[in-house]
Amino acid sequence: MSQNNFVTSLPETFNCLKRNRDLLLRLTKRDIIGRYSGSFIGIFWSLINPLFMLIVYTFVFSVVFKMKWGIGGESKTEFALLLFSGLIVHSLFAECINRAPSTILANVNYVKKVIFPLEILPWINMGTALFHSLASFCILLIFYLFIHFSFNVTVFLLPFVLLPLVFITMGISWFLASLGVYVRDVGQVTPTISVTLLFVSPVFYPISSLPEKYQIFLYLNPLTFIIEQVRGILLLGNMPNWTGLLIYFVVSIIIAWLGLFWFQKTRKGFADVL
Repeated sequence: MSQNNFVTSLPETFNCLKRNRDLLLRLTKRDIIGRYSGSFIGIFWSLINPLFMLIVYTFVFSVVFKMKWGIGGESKTEFALLLFSGLIVHSLFAECINRAPSTILANVNYVKKVIFPLEILPWINMGTALFHSLASFCILLIFYLFIHFSFNVTVFLLPFVLLPLVFITMGISWFLASLGVYVRDVGQVTPTISVTLLFVSPVFYPISSLPEKYQIFLYLNPLTFIIEQVRGILLLGNMPNWTGLLIYFVVSIIIAWLGLFWFQKTRKGFADVL
């Protein structure tokens, strides 16, 4: 891929993904399996971990702090579903961002290979995160079906809602993957940022609980809009805000473009640093 052509860098990357899709799938599968290698219950940890966190957060916020949502606020099961849906979106973003700074550092052997497409490495993180998110969404829908005996047909719109988040996450991941090679401290900062985003996103509370004059600041958070849309289509049966999604998608494409452009411009120095 040309490092000097800003206009065509993103389309060329998609062509690269298409050409190397088998390689990407193998590496993603290896990453997922390798994470649970040697454990007694293996890949089922991908279901147990989010369930455990769901129980802990639900107990703390709905039982200890006695927080109520306002939509089915008296029901702890409804609160759990609303909470869980926000946690899934945050986890998808956080897993990619936290792993991004060490992506190149953990694959030094690929840097030495001239023909290896380094730009696909952050996609491996994304593939793994999407796998875990899919498992969590399945759990959420099963619980929703158990409680309501049906589910909203709007759930099939989930890929369209998550697509802009995927692009904006990839843009940030490309930037952090490159920056992490030159500034190792980045890997220490990203977990703090992801935890901060957890509490400044409408995960544990509805955005309507804030005074209206402060809500605009919450929407500057890249997770806020997507969390609200995911809850709407999965739990409330609402149609997405297509206008908002279109604006978010355009912004996410721009950020992905910029992140990839930065990655491609700086990758020539990876071998020297490593």
